[in-house]
Amino acid sequence: MSESELRVLIVDDDFRVANLHAGIVGAIPGFTVAAIAHTVGAAHDAVISTDIDLALVDVYLPDGSGIDFVRELRCDAMVLSAAVEGEAVRRALAAGALSYLVKPFGNAALVARLTAYARYRSILRSDELSSAEVDSALDSLRPVASAPRSAAPSSPTKQIVLQAIGNTPSPMSSAEVAVAVGISRATAQRYLASLVGSSELEMRLRYGTAGRPEQEFLIPEK
Repeated sequence: MSESELRVLIVDDDFRVANLHAGIVGAIPGFTVAAIAHTVGAAHDAVISTDIDLALVDVYLPDGSGIDFVRELRCDAMVLSAAVEGEAVRRALAAGALSYLVKPFGNAALVARLTAYARYRSILRSDELSSAEVDSALDSLRPVASAPRSAAPSSPTKQIVLQAIGNTPSPMSSAEVAVAVGISRATAQRYLASLVGSSELEMRLRYGTAGRPEQEFLIPEK
């Protein structure tokens, strides 16, 4: 893991949802999944044993409140929850959450929030900021859903990746895309994350007989 990567803790009691969020995090260059927890207790253990930059936390957990957990954190946090009560949103923000994303949401929505967070962190690396930079950092936390978001510019390779996935009857993993297109897996992951962020591709999880599920990509149905 690179020292420059942002380390993310995912806290959700639904293991499939947690794995899906982990898949999205892992597909974005500059991010890595540091830990997954399904309870407040396990989340506490994770932050004690692992350096965390950002926690993605559900509100309702089997052994307590995700909002109370966020209040105790020393790292940044975003709340991802189906709770839509105004009081829950207010409490989450008062507890220190940088963002509140209502479930269910598309892959692109989480990609947008995470890439916005990366911009926020990048701006705040400076020891001394101008007023405009402070405004820019805070504004970056509220991405416009329709704004273009791309880790890879429009290029022939991007079109070849789309074509390779579109020409197959089943979804493809990043490793399969890399082989089909003739690029490295890291390069394939950058293009795939960009295409998921622009909603040109959909990401889901492929479950095997053992181990963590693998990310796979497909053209969204119209």
